[in-house]
Amino acid sequence: MRHALQEGSGGSAAVLMLQGTASDVGKSVITAALCRVFMQDGFRTAPFKSQNMALNSYVTEDGKEIGRAQGMQAEACGIVATTDMNPILIKPTGDMHSQIVVHGRPLSNMSASDYRSKYLPTAKETVMEALGRLRSQYDIVVMEGAGSPAEINLKDRDIVNMNLAGWADAPVLLVADIDRGGVFAFLVGTLELLEPHERKRVKGFIINKFRGDLSLLQPGLDWLEERTGIPVLGVLPYIPDMRLEAEDSVVLESRTRAGLASIAPDIDIAVIRSPRISNFTDVDPLMAEAGVSVRFVSRAEELGMPDVIILPGTKNTIGDLGFLREQGFETAIAHVMCNGEAQLVGICGGYQMLGRTLSDPNGVESTEAAEAEGLGYLPLATVFAGDKRTVRVSGTLLAECPVRIEAGSPEASLPIEGYEIHMGTTQTLDHPDEQVFPLFEIQEANGVSKPEGCGAGSGRVWGTYLHGVFHNDAFRSGWLNGIRAVKGLAQTGTTVAVKELKEQEFDRIAATVRAHLRMDEIYGLLGKSI
Repeated sequence: MRHALQEGSGGSAAVLMLQGTASDVGKSVITAALCRVFMQDGFRTAPFKSQNMALNSYVTEDGKEIGRAQGMQAEACGIVATTDMNPILIKPTGDMHSQIVVHGRPLSNMSASDYRSKYLPTAKETVMEALGRLRSQYDIVVMEGAGSPAEINLKDRDIVNMNLAGWADAPVLLVADIDRGGVFAFLVGTLELLEPHERKRVKGFIINKFRGDLSLLQPGLDWLEERTGIPVLGVLPYIPDMRLEAEDSVVLESRTRAGLASIAPDIDIAVIRSPRISNFTDVDPLMAEAGVSVRFVSRAEELGMPDVIILPGTKNTIGDLGFLREQGFETAIAHVMCNGEAQLVGICGGYQMLGRTLSDPNGVESTEAAEAEGLGYLPLATVFAGDKRTVRVSGTLLAECPVRIEAGSPEASLPIEGYEIHMGTTQTLDHPDEQVFPLFEIQEANGVSKPEGCGAGSGRVWGTYLHGVFHNDAFRSGWLNGIRAVKGLAQTGTTVAVKELKEQEFDRIAATVRAHLRMDEIYGLLGKSI
C-alpha cells in the first residue's frame, strides 16, 4: 500500500465511469487495473456494472451469480465480490431469448423485446440501490459501461451507459481500441452521436492496445484534443500474453495458444467451441502450462488427433449438442477415441452431453427440443429443472477415481476447489457392463459431503460439474503428468501457481496504467489526491 487511506469511512464514494466506443475495447481490464491502482494507493475500491450480458459468470461466496469480469475486478480490489457489483446479469440461451439473473438469482427467461418493454422500466431502482450500497461502503467505485453509449436504438431505456452516468453524476472516460483501426473515427463519431449533456460528462479519452512509435501518433492526439476539447489521458500499450479471465467469447477468435510450449507441444488439448459456450476460462490454467497447447475448435475438420478433447460449459446443452452433431463432431470425437489414448473430458454442460439422455420437459434451457440423446460415453441421465444450483464447493479427489494422476501427492489427498452453475440434475444409470466411479468427495458450506462427477473404465472419459477444476494446481499438474506418462514423456515437477499468477497480472496491468495514464488528472476527477 503506497499511501495511507485519506478519506473517512462514511459518506458517499467518488464514482468514475469507463465507457467504450464498442464492445471488447478493453474496458473490463482497464477497470480492473484502475481498481488495483486505487487499492494500492490506500483507497477502498469496488467495481460496478449495472447490467452485464455474459455467459462466463462468477459465483460469489454466498452462492450467487454475477458477471465474471466483476468477480475478477473485485479480486483486483482485494475484496469479496457481491451481487451489488453486478445486480443484473443477462445470459443468452438462444438468438432471441436470455435468462435474466437479478442479484444472483434467475428471475425468468425473456425475449429481447420483453426484457426491454417489461423489465427495463423498473430496473433503475434495482441498479441505484445496489450502487448506493457500494458507495456507502467504499471510497471509490469504478463503474463499467457496456457496448457503446452511442447505440441510438437503445438509449431511451439505457441503464448501463450515459443514463447511469447521469444518475450517479459520474465523470466518464471513453476507451477506444487502436488495434482495430479507425480510432479517431470511433472517438469522434461516438461523441457526435451523444446528446450535448452526455458529451459534457466525457472528461477524457483512453486509447488502448497501441503498438509502435508514440511520436507518430502524437499529431493525431493533438488534433483530437483540439477537435473535441477533451484531453487524451493516456495511450496504453498492447499487453502481450495477458492472463486475466475474460467473459466475452469474442476473445476466443484469438485465443488458441501454445502456452509456454515450443512449436511441437508435449500435450495437445482441443476445446470444442459451441455457439453458447460458457465459463471457457476453465481452461485458462492449461494455457499457461509449459509444453501444453490449447486449441478452440469450431469445425470437426479442425479437431485432428489431440491428446485431450474438452467439452466445456454451455448455456444451452441440448441446442449445442445439436450443433456438435450438425458440424460432424460426434463422428470426429468417436474417431479420436477409437484410435489412440486420448481423453474426453466434459465440464458442466459438456459433462451432461457425455451421458445417455437429456430431458428438458419445461423448456428451462432449450426452446429447440425437449429431449435429446447424449453422446453415450457415460451412463448418465440429465433432467433440467427450474432450480438453478450456484454454489462454491471444496473437497478431495477420491482414491478410486479412474482419472490418471501421476506424481505429486497421493491421489486421495489431492485438494479440489470449484464452483457449480447449472440448471440440470444428473443421475447415474444402471451400468452392469461398465466400470464407473465418482471423481470427487465434495463438502459444501452447509457441511454436507457427497460424491461428484463420473469417470469410466481406465479414466479416458470423465466429467464433472465443477467449474475451475483445472485451477487446482496439484490436480492439474498430476493430471498433465498422467498424460505425459501415457505418451512416454518425462514428467515435470513444476506447475503454474494460478492464484500467484493472477496477482502478478493485476500488478502488471496496474503498473502499465501508472506508467501510461495521467493518474493525477484521474484522481482530480474524483476529488482525491495521493
